[in-house]
Amino acid sequence: MNYFYQSSVMRPMIHANGNMYQTNPAYAIPLLKEAVKDERTDELFYDYLIQHAPSQEDREVITSIRNDERKHRRMFREMYYSLTGQTIEGDEYEPFTPPASYLEGLRRAIFGESGAVELYRKIYFTIPRKAFKNMVFEIMTDELKHGIRYNYLYAKNK
Repeated sequence: MNYFYQSSVMRPMIHANGNMYQTNPAYAIPLLKEAVKDERTDELFYDYLIQHAPSQEDREVITSIRNDERKHRRMFREMYYSLTGQTIEGDEYEPFTPPASYLEGLRRAIFGESGAVELYRKIYFTIPRKAFKNMVFEIMTDELKHGIRYNYLYAKNK
């Protein structure tokens, strides 16, 4: 394992897929802010998909995913507050362009969920406390579950 020296304290550098991550709140904090924004963006996008879902089953699946995104946003806010003593103000999000079709929306959701896992893996490796790592692990596994469910809906509706 490589080590990074900062303030005369040796901090481990963690290798993951060729990247080196340092366990350090200074690296985790901006990632947490990004995660809060991304979860809000996903929530709004999934509200759109719910409104355009062709069946009750689709609406129920996407609603459960949307509710998880709300839970994730709360969890990331908790971590941020615990590390900084500050709250993240407002509900920032990226505006989205409605998809050309419901299937296109599902495709975007699949890739969005896999992109979230990549961001949350960075958070996992940089966040300092075991309790936070457990929270991030829960969120990452939820995102993987979401990708599987969106794949199911895509295959079912194709």
